[in-house]
Amino acid sequence: MPFEFTKLALPEVILIKPEVFYDDRGFFMESFKTSEFSKHGIPTHFSQDNHSKSNKSVLRGLHFQLNPKAQGKLVRVIRGRIFDVVVDIRKGSPNYGKWLGLELSEHNKHILWIPAGFAHGVAFLEDNTELLYKATEEYSKQHERSILWNDPELGINWPITKPILSEKDEQAAVLKEVENNNFYLP
Repeated sequence: MPFEFTKLALPEVILIKPEVFYDDRGFFMESFKTSEFSKHGIPTHFSQDNHSKSNKSVLRGLHFQLNPKAQGKLVRVIRGRIFDVVVDIRKGSPNYGKWLGLELSEHNKHILWIPAGFAHGVAFLEDNTELLYKATEEYSKQHERSILWNDPELGINWPITKPILSEKDEQAAVLKEVENNNFYLP
């Protein structure tokens, strides 16, 4: 099997480790395969691909979209390193308000599946870091919302102390005050 799928502390979030083949020319890996991903409950239809580049200490997030435009994301780093954070924001979820964070890098080549109903944030740990992600819904400005990166009730342990933020992310609301129509469906 070219992939290893691991459910994380938030069990709907899946870490995917691709098999990587190295030789003196470089490497080869599959980064997506419909037959394998669908077996593990990951959608195989995506509406949009995104490519982001940022320097060290940039923090993007915590972002999500309201229904009916809530996005699932399939994230991987092609250059550099990030600390990727996922927060369960599904009202009624036994994990509501809980978060997990892990490092994705060009070296570990891990891929992260983040379902709809989870907020997503990224701290860039190296200059010129690039990440790619697929989204199950197209970006919709009217549905986009942000949660404050350092919401004290979430208590996220970011690896950077003085992040470089967008104006939107500086002015984001805390989770308990942000508009949110994402619900847990057991």
